[in-house]
Amino acid sequence: MNLRELTTLLDCQVVWGHDLLERRDVKACFAADLMSDVLAFSEPGALLITGLVSLQSVHAADVADLTGILYVGGKTPAEQVLELARQRAIPLLTTRHSMFDVCAILREAGLKPGCKD
Repeated sequence: MNLRELTTLLDCQVVWGHDLLERRDVKACFAADLMSDVLAFSEPGALLITGLVSLQSVHAADVADLTGILYVGGKTPAEQVLELARQRAIPLLTTRHSMFDVCAILREAGLKPGCKD
């Protein structure tokens, strides 16, 4: 599925990157709040699911070559986080769902875990 389909499935708000949604496919997801885990274990191209709305989430997604970031629990990032995401062309989404529910919904939809072997 692409990010546009994912936003519908999870009732997401697009914080930044509307024009990228159709072009970004999501085949896997990686859920974590520890950005060291994201850097060590996430698979390139996965969607990052996190509750951490700091600059570190965008830096980690950029370094790990992730397809976008989905913030859970209705959290929204500050303007400086948005600006970094714009510079790095990383779409940002937010949903009111919990991390647990997001992972369950995406697994049911056929996405696989985005973990390195």
